[in-house]
Amino acid sequence: MAASRRASPSGMSGHITFLFAVAAGVATGNLYWAQPLLSFIAGDLRTATATAGWLVTATQVGYAVGVLLLVPLGDVLDRSRFVPVMLLASAAALLLCALAPTIGVLLLALGVLGVTTISGQVLTPLAGDLAGDTHRGRVVGVVGSGTLTGILASRTISGFVASAAGWRTVFVLASVVAVLLAALLHRAIPPLPPRTRLSYPQLIASVGTVVRRERAARWTLVLAATGFAAFSLFWTALTFLLSGPPFRYPVAVVGLFGLAGLAGVLSGLHGGRLHDRGLSLPATGAAWVLALGAFVVATFAGRSVTLIIIVIIVIDVALQTQALLNRARLFALSPEARSRLNTALATGNFIGGAIGSAAGTMLWSAGGWAAVTITGAALCCFALTVWALGRRGPLVIGLRPDGPRAT
Repeated sequence: MAASRRASPSGMSGHITFLFAVAAGVATGNLYWAQPLLSFIAGDLRTATATAGWLVTATQVGYAVGVLLLVPLGDVLDRSRFVPVMLLASAAALLLCALAPTIGVLLLALGVLGVTTISGQVLTPLAGDLAGDTHRGRVVGVVGSGTLTGILASRTISGFVASAAGWRTVFVLASVVAVLLAALLHRAIPPLPPRTRLSYPQLIASVGTVVRRERAARWTLVLAATGFAAFSLFWTALTFLLSGPPFRYPVAVVGLFGLAGLAGVLSGLHGGRLHDRGLSLPATGAAWVLALGAFVVATFAGRSVTLIIIVIIVIDVALQTQALLNRARLFALSPEARSRLNTALATGNFIGGAIGSAAGTMLWSAGGWAAVTITGAALCCFALTVWALGRRGPLVIGLRPDGPRAT
């Protein structure tokens, strides 16, 4: 692609925004290819299903390490090179997964894959940099929607491909796609100077420094982690609900319910405009009210598949809208530290998601679906309290000398 067709730092063309969204979705989807294939993999590698269960853990732990140690480099490296290199590294890890002769090698390969498949967490703040102030919310929303699509669609795609051509084919195809995206992004991303100059130890330490310096970041991170906890709580328990009585759906059918969650993609495509119009905080409050209503309805939906589908759609739209708005506000705080703020956001979300998943399992055992939905409603009430206390003070992002708009 000629230089004249590249995106400039003042804007993002439609096709480059779409490319970023696809790349972010594929990178995030790499974390979930193995999740529905555990029984396939266990049988092929002659190991117990419980042992294969550690494959998901290895990927998630690797991803947490990558987010903490590699994503901040987006503030000090030329991302036109950094992003393609990470995609190529993840492609190599995916190929190693496909060739793994034993469960031990596959565990190692998936751990490496988790560390290297962090391109989506670099592309999102990069999209914010390239978009400019007036369209940042919309562009970040589209790229964020790509990430959500990767999370929700990867399990379904993985199951279909594995059923047709074996589990190793899933990783081979993902590796090929990663190489292709690396080539496309290398040509599409303009050379960008580093946003700041710090040594690596200073860079990692400064993640905490930026969060301590920005009060709005701390309050926003609390909302974000709460949202991800509620999201993980719901989806973890939903699997138990649909697998047991009265539904007793097989795993393949349970996976299809994730497609209903793709409605949350629409919140990313349109919700970003609310931030661009200065409506970020009112829309955040409205999203949490919507989520609260959905959890209340969910309490009575334990025997109605129609109500469950409606609840899935509403909860995903509400929680993904507030997640998008949280990210857009964070990116408005400090342009020179967007990758580090995204690191803090992803880390908080990871912790919130882990707590939500664990809580979903324990609450299901202790009190069933009602205990899960009541806890989800309680999380929404907590988030609404934080929002109400912060919407006229700690959550407000005012005009700063370095350029962010008031929201």
